[in-house]
Amino acid sequence: MSPSFLRRSAVKNSLHRPRKRFGQHFLTDDAVIDAIIAAIAPRHEDRVVEIGPGLGALTRPLASRVDHLHVIEIDRDIVARMRIALARERVTIHEGDALQFDFGALGADLRMVGNLPYYISTPLLFHLVRFAAAIRDIHVMLQKEVVERMVAAPSSSNYGRLSVMLQYRFQMEKLLEVPANAFQPRPKVESALVRMIPYQPLPNRARDEHLFGLVVAAAFAHRRKTLRNALKGTIAPGAFDELRLDAGARAQELEVADFVRLADWAAKGTV
Repeated sequence: MSPSFLRRSAVKNSLHRPRKRFGQHFLTDDAVIDAIIAAIAPRHEDRVVEIGPGLGALTRPLASRVDHLHVIEIDRDIVARMRIALARERVTIHEGDALQFDFGALGADLRMVGNLPYYISTPLLFHLVRFAAAIRDIHVMLQKEVVERMVAAPSSSNYGRLSVMLQYRFQMEKLLEVPANAFQPRPKVESALVRMIPYQPLPNRARDEHLFGLVVAAAFAHRRKTLRNALKGTIAPGAFDELRLDAGARAQELEVADFVRLADWAAKGTV
């Protein structure tokens, strides 16, 4: 592999100009890079997939630790650089949009890694949900505010639709906070690294997962509304007593299992 591309200081000496439309903020802090790699703890046999390798801050240490690395990059200029600099027998480059990528085509037991552009972070997380059965774990860096919503507990101000939908499928842990000055160019927000491990099997599986998603979305559409009003037309008033849930409570007071029970009750009327 060419050290000119993979050295940690590559972004500082690169002619590549970060593109706003791709939300590019390149990681440059060696201490943060070391901490992320330590958290991932890649082994040589692991099937690692890096989303948005950028200028190679994580690509270099990952490629040196695993037998083969897959990277997904949308920026044609960066892809062209990688094709020259990276050994094809060690790294497979997939040019394209991660939001459209079929991760299932890469096999099973995938380990997902990435410094995700903030503007696509939430839709990309929901895209990855589709492939949870093929994923061992996910380590991604996101806007700190988003990570806090992902790992939030019921009855907290950050707990919402994103919390419920991801906690339904994954065990999640916020691992470390990353300051804005760890990137070039410097973003306007702080970041954080989160670990996501798919439940195998799900502790609370909904009978109809699509309906489960609709119930959760409706419940959080107007946070100040009580469940009775937010779910009017979907959940009959008597269902709350049957399920021993307070109809006067608000969505943020319910746990994931409670939403599953509500969705399962609603599913009974659709079969």
